[in-house]
Amino acid sequence: METTKQYNTRAILGSLLICGFVGFFSETALNVAISNLMDVFHIEAATAQWLTTGFLLTLGILMPVSGLLLQRFSTRQLFTGSLVSLIVGTFVAALSVNFEMLMVARVLQALGMGLLLPLMFNTILVIFPPEKRGEAMGFVGLVIMFAPATGPTVAGILIEYLSWQYIFWLSLPFLVIGLLVGLKYLENVTEVTKPRIDLLSVILSTIGFGGVVFGFSKAGEGTGGWGSAVVLISIGAGLIALVLFTLRQIWMRDPMMNLGVFKFPMYIVGLLMVLSCMLIMMSSMIILPMFLQNGLKMSAFTTGLILLPGSVLNGILSPRMGRLFDRYGPKWLVIPGLAIVAVMMWSFSFISPASSIALIVALHIGIMIGISMVWMPAQTNGLNQLPPELYPHGTAVMNTLQQVAGAIGTAVAVSLLMGGTEQYLRESAAPTAPAELSNAMTFGSHHVFLFAMLVTIISLVIAFFIRRVIVDRAELKTT
Repeated sequence: METTKQYNTRAILGSLLICGFVGFFSETALNVAISNLMDVFHIEAATAQWLTTGFLLTLGILMPVSGLLLQRFSTRQLFTGSLVSLIVGTFVAALSVNFEMLMVARVLQALGMGLLLPLMFNTILVIFPPEKRGEAMGFVGLVIMFAPATGPTVAGILIEYLSWQYIFWLSLPFLVIGLLVGLKYLENVTEVTKPRIDLLSVILSTIGFGGVVFGFSKAGEGTGGWGSAVVLISIGAGLIALVLFTLRQIWMRDPMMNLGVFKFPMYIVGLLMVLSCMLIMMSSMIILPMFLQNGLKMSAFTTGLILLPGSVLNGILSPRMGRLFDRYGPKWLVIPGLAIVAVMMWSFSFISPASSIALIVALHIGIMIGISMVWMPAQTNGLNQLPPELYPHGTAVMNTLQQVAGAIGTAVAVSLLMGGTEQYLRESAAPTAPAELSNAMTFGSHHVFLFAMLVTIISLVIAFFIRRVIVDRAELKTT
């Protein structure tokens, strides 16, 4: 179905991308400052981890409700609300004098991002015709990959020469500019239908998705592991609530999250591709910096520089991959992309402390190129098959499950890393020697890369079923 109304698509997309970039930048930039914040606020690592866990938990709770919010509030109302939350959160973070104040700021930032991300995807689906969505989604991919990539590097410079507060002071003016541009050009692009709020669905989704994300995040911290009572109770309660939530959505006439999106096969294939990319990214990309810092004894700043070329290239290629998708469809991008990622992951399973920096940079670039060929083309193709009335629900399901996949990928990666490291040290004759500790970290990392390769191969098999969705005014067809 083509949109008949003409929008200032460049200005609208520009304002959304500016705000999204700053939001993703501040999300990852703070990770580099964790050690510094532990000293400044006199807190333990487990407490400091809440700056990340709390952010993810807030997203996990808000994302399922985003489909409902997109229908109850106008585009401008949601945009303004998300930007006000981001600006206030960033301002409070810059002024924080203790951990509690910074934690509140992080929750406000997460609320802003939780509203902005689904709004960005939904707005693109409405204002761009299907034959131009690939390129537009590619620019979103640029933001999603490039901002987190530059975050650690820029933060490392700011912390070294100024202080951690400047991470937020740097972000603040760009958010204000994005808000002003959006207020001038952003129009209300969706119809406000005011669906009834089902309180029980909201409670079940909060317990369900929040419990699962929290449980896996705690397991990923590596403190209590999978046997921790908190982890088991959180995941168990979350899964039970999710089953009840699913049943309620099926029975309801006007569900909060319309699971009818799963009736569209290409949406399912696209969703599986996106979730596999998230698993691959989170499981491997959280381990690679740990390997570089603990295995090769490199600084956080140097690690950021090593990972920067691949991530920047991924961001640059995303719009180009979007244009190729618009022209040729997803199959000729997704299948080769996954094949490249599988080869790179297999190669990473052979790295050692003696491996050259050039080899690691080259392999990382290969992964990032492959991911750019898969993520946005598969996501756009899947969303293209949905009728317009399901756009809010399709983006809500996709964004919610991405948070879950990210938490799972992180937890599995940390568990595999720790398990492999402990196994190596148990069999080592000198388990406390620095060289053996590096070898143990390498051995554990190999487990993670092999897991990521297995996920990639499974995704590659699924990718052979992908078909291009062609939208023909009144009906949706696949070829």
